[in-house]
Amino acid sequence: MLKKLFGPSTLIAAAFIGPGTITTCTIAGVQTSYELIWALVFSIFATIVLQEMAARLGFVTRNGLGEAINNQFPKGFSRILVLFIVIGAIIIGNAAYEAGNLSGGVLGADLIIGEYKFWPIVLGGIAFCFLYFGKYKLIEKFLIALVLLMSISFLITAFMVQPNLTAILKGLWPSNFNNESYKLILGLIGTTVVPYNLFLHASTIPKKWSSDASLKDVRIENTFSILLGGLISILIVITAAASNEQIQEVSNAKDLAIQLQPVFGNYAKVLMGLGLLAAGLSSAITAPLAAGFAAQGIFGWPKNQDHKYFRLTWIIILIFGVFVSMTGFKPVKIIQFAQITNAILLPFIAIYLMYISNSKKLLHNFTNSIVSNVLGGIVIIITLIISFKSFNSIFNWL
Repeated sequence: MLKKLFGPSTLIAAAFIGPGTITTCTIAGVQTSYELIWALVFSIFATIVLQEMAARLGFVTRNGLGEAINNQFPKGFSRILVLFIVIGAIIIGNAAYEAGNLSGGVLGADLIIGEYKFWPIVLGGIAFCFLYFGKYKLIEKFLIALVLLMSISFLITAFMVQPNLTAILKGLWPSNFNNESYKLILGLIGTTVVPYNLFLHASTIPKKWSSDASLKDVRIENTFSILLGGLISILIVITAAASNEQIQEVSNAKDLAIQLQPVFGNYAKVLMGLGLLAAGLSSAITAPLAAGFAAQGIFGWPKNQDHKYFRLTWIIILIFGVFVSMTGFKPVKIIQFAQITNAILLPFIAIYLMYISNSKKLLHNFTNSIVSNVLGGIVIIITLIISFKSFNSIFNWL
């Protein structure tokens, strides 16, 4: 039974629980206490809805989202528009996310070993070796272990800091709408509902689930894994909120480590460093990999991860991440920017996912139900509203 609960969906959960999740959730807890827990609950709900569509697509067609887009939009203006948006998601979203991943890994390395200006190159080199020589099953097992370890750590920590249960329940109801909170809400959505995960999920589903498996089992795995990942995010917010008297501002990794001190004492700094380093490396592997799968499907390259164009795609994303993380920008700011970028791109990718998920040509009798379309529509509308509100708070359009 346990084998059915872990697989491609757990890889997705591990991918969104990177340095961005730890950082953004900590900032949310420190700045707003428990008031934005509802935003994470919405993000978890949105992730389950959209990743189910991606998983179903991969299960039924045995292809990824990139292949589906390529088949659905073979030529004309619609194909140009789709390519523009999807490539934008790959180049902008994945590259920004990769910079955040590596920057988070740098924070962890700084905590454990000490500051070193070439950490981005070192970590990028390690990610390169994993991507070039590693096997999918090995990466999957490593990420599953990481998710379980972080679940246990933050669950214990959340109990130890004795959070305010009444305030947690109040945080489930939407509130605290102002210019700063909109950016935080976008960040929480962007760190959970990651557009590139839709491509990664559809492409990896056939690696575990054969065509004669049960779609019900695929859905159970999807829901379980994302709920587990979402629980970790909520626990990080709760822990940071309960510790906000000690964390006045989140500007470096030492601030993040404070929240683990109630359980791990003086070892908190090392543990947080290891967590950030592991989360950064694991996510730094999945982002370029997803970009490769997306480009492979859209451009019709051979289904071979050793293909030169597949490798060239993830190498470009990895190099961009290394370059940005070495520019001197504060790692926490890079991570925040990556999450907001993902949230802005999300509605556009989700619209195309829904369009494809309603295609009889591709999915036959497994197209979206009315419920799936309604839930997907709600996710897209809410995300668009929050994105607009965030932009309006920055540029004062209205």
